Amino acid sequence: MTISLRYAALSDIGRVRKKNQDSGYASSRLLIQADGMGGPPAGDVASAITVQTMRRLDEPVNGDLVEALAGAVHRANDRLSEMVESDPSVEGMGTTVDAILTDGTQVALAHIGDSRAYLLRDGLISQLTTDHTFVQTLVDEGRITLDEARTHPHRSLMIRALDGRNELEPDIVHLDVRPGDRIMLCSDGLSGFVEDHVIAQLMGAGSVDAAVVALVRAALDAGSNDNVTCILAEVVDEEFTAHHPLIVGAAAEQMSRGSDTSRQAPVIDDGDDEFRDPEEMRYAPLAPRRFRWVRRLIILAVILAAVGIGTKWLYDWTQRQYYVGEHEGQVVIFKGLDGSVVGFHLSDVYENPVPPLDVSTLNQVWRDRVDEGIEADDLADARKTVEDLRTTVTESNQPGQTPTGPTQSGPTSPGQSPSGQQSPSKQKNQGGRS
Repeated sequence: MTISLRYAALSDIGRVRKKNQDSGYASSRLLIQADGMGGPPAGDVASAITVQTMRRLDEPVNGDLVEALAGAVHRANDRLSEMVESDPSVEGMGTTVDAILTDGTQVALAHIGDSRAYLLRDGLISQLTTDHTFVQTLVDEGRITLDEARTHPHRSLMIRALDGRNELEPDIVHLDVRPGDRIMLCSDGLSGFVEDHVIAQLMGAGSVDAAVVALVRAALDAGSNDNVTCILAEVVDEEFTAHHPLIVGAAAEQMSRGSDTSRQAPVIDDGDDEFRDPEEMRYAPLAPRRFRWVRRLIILAVILAAVGIGTKWLYDWTQRQYYVGEHEGQVVIFKGLDGSVVGFHLSDVYENPVPPLDVSTLNQVWRDRVDEGIEADDLADARKTVEDLRTTVTESNQPGQTPTGPTQSGPTSPGQSPSGQQSPSKQKNQGGRS
């Protein structure tokens, strides 16, 4: 079986809007619907650019459909970002996106925003997408019902849209379809005003051409105050047709003027100041990005400052560390950390005891300890360790004393002699000091 789409598309400016900010594209293998932002400038340009960028998918697909759709969405988002970078006057523009793509055997859907995709099978309708809106999060959390969501004052407040600001990941899924199924993509100018059971009835009525006209008319008759765009396709068991694709809405208007949408300047209405577009707050969460290069420099400066402060703190900390070790056969005090990083030593000789203390005069146990490095709490503790080592040498050289050998158990603390007894200096200190 070869899957193909029999399609129809229609976009209407509606009875309130001053320009159409929706764009649509339909062919036997690709459907795209984009609803430009109503309040911010250049919503029509955003939707048109998105459609013109993503329509490049309308060719044989090599590879996975999901990857192809995701790549097209990211390219469209990058194109919007380039537009804003080159022309600050279009800052704030954005669009929703719904796209259906088939390679003849599989069908995949990509979705961002609050435009919707529906599937009609055997007279039963199912919604294929989840609105990326504030109200939908309330529904998901069980705080309001679906009926309450339809009349909620902030029902159109979106939390995700294609706007060139961030690398947003679209919702992309594989669809299980069969011949006879009908798929519809529509803007919220239709889904927000026509009940699902009416949509189901009209989607399945007559040819796709007649059905798409009936759906748009139903939205207008229901009092839709938005642009209304509907793309309807029936899944058929046919080879891909050579019919010309349909382009509707802002994308078609841009092309009819013979302009390149990638460089199209926004058209800003200068109508009645008292007229407030009902969608003006639709994308309120999307704050404009002014002086992006300044922000990037500030962020970079903060990161470099943090690294510098951290490095300085680490260096100061190492300069408060001491240990006793061996250097050129002598017991010395090192400052820093006992070790190296990439061949760079983390310590230096800080003090040579006076008189010098030869490592060779120590018994084997203490030679090993000194060779490994004896940690100290501070400089005073390091000096005390040296004096304790000197004391062990003196004791071992006294008549009648047996030097402690390497057969003694485990390492001892600097305040103890290798035999396990406290050094004379330690005993003296514990003998009571007046």
